[in-house]
Amino acid sequence: MLKKLFQSFRSPVRRTQHKRSTPEVLNSSQHSLQRAQFSRYAVSIVERLQNAGYQAYLVGGCVRDMLLNITPKDFDVATSATPEQVRAEFRNARIIGRRFKLVHIHFGREIIEVATFRANHPQNEDEEDNNQSSRNESGRILRDNVYGTLEEDAQRRDFTINALYYDPVSERILDYANGVHDIRNNLVRLIGDPRKRYQEDPVRMLRAVRFAAKLNFGIEKHTAAPIRELAPMLREIPSARLFEEVLKLFLSGHAADTFEMLVDLQLFDPLFPASAEALEYNPTYTHTLISEALINTDLRIKQNKPVTPAFLFAALLWPALPARVLHLQERGMPPIPAMQEAAHELIAEQCQRIAIPKRFTMPIREIWDMQERLPRRSGKRADQLLDNPRFRAGYDFLLLRESAGEQTEGLGEWWTDYQDANDSERRDMIRDLSGKDDTAGAPRKRRRSGGAKRKRTGSSDA
Repeated sequence: MLKKLFQSFRSPVRRTQHKRSTPEVLNSSQHSLQRAQFSRYAVSIVERLQNAGYQAYLVGGCVRDMLLNITPKDFDVATSATPEQVRAEFRNARIIGRRFKLVHIHFGREIIEVATFRANHPQNEDEEDNNQSSRNESGRILRDNVYGTLEEDAQRRDFTINALYYDPVSERILDYANGVHDIRNNLVRLIGDPRKRYQEDPVRMLRAVRFAAKLNFGIEKHTAAPIRELAPMLREIPSARLFEEVLKLFLSGHAADTFEMLVDLQLFDPLFPASAEALEYNPTYTHTLISEALINTDLRIKQNKPVTPAFLFAALLWPALPARVLHLQERGMPPIPAMQEAAHELIAEQCQRIAIPKRFTMPIREIWDMQERLPRRSGKRADQLLDNPRFRAGYDFLLLRESAGEQTEGLGEWWTDYQDANDSERRDMIRDLSGKDDTAGAPRKRRRSGGAKRKRTGSSDA
């Protein structure tokens, strides 16, 4: 199941990494890239900066993805020009960021990101300029605006496969870190000492997983080795930044594989502590429900169907919720208020780790609330629920729970039939409920379980 990760352990003996002052240069006859493949706006920015006397290249993911025949999601430019100099060249440019100052150049809806070459931070704290660079006590970079040369910029990049510079004018690739070699060998490898690079920015651990899952690469063994030990450093990362990183992890079309790798490398715990606890306490159910949700998310992305982060987070957090609801019920709180109170507490705790915006936390709570309401179908309740704007999401979530092995006494099938029935058939279905427990199918406490993961029985809409 962890095929992508375990590929890394078959990698060759690690080559001694040293700083290269001269790159390996691949001419147009030595690679498959052509300038026409890239965004014409990005190419025009490179040409204009070069004509103004600056160095400029297409860099990073767009070069890597093109070499792998993957359509890049965006195009980045690296240059010797400072942000202020770039802005002076382009009227449609604006400088963004404080921790890492960049320039965004707007062409209608397309935005090209331009970064100035970065250099290594001073090793001596006395030499640091707080306006340009700063670190905390653990070594995490807090400000990164130390500008440098092309050679220094290449060594500052995180992974070898992202340290490739393409000049669309000469159609040459400059490779300072053996990135082309690692692309050919399907490896994600950090540049420099992995422990130090993760301490500089713990999010690089998440990026390693994301690239491995997206590209079907293995994580090189020395790159993977410190991750489990350093995973708790993710707790130091601002919650707003982690929200953006989690969306990248789970909405890139490879969420199921990403989840497996996060759990194996102990990165899931600092992101979703309550869910990680549920995974340990009730592994079969928790793993199956989250996996089913992520498999379906990947499928919808592949089919170009919409995916809402609210449903995704609802599934990721749900396994931690029922025990909390039961605890409140045992203290005398009615089921629906207990669900609402437990949901509020769980989401508040999670937002301290990952800052989920209110536009998503409200639908999450409504999806969960529907799980207590869907079993209550007598009288006019069924029709009222059917008209609820959150009915479809709640119904899909009910099917997800059933696919993970929850026993709801056929509640999902009942609602499936009810949606397809005419008015007369619906009235008969409601009458047939008389004498039955109207709360059958509501969330109940699950016993602790373990062993092999339950065979998947289907997937639900996400």
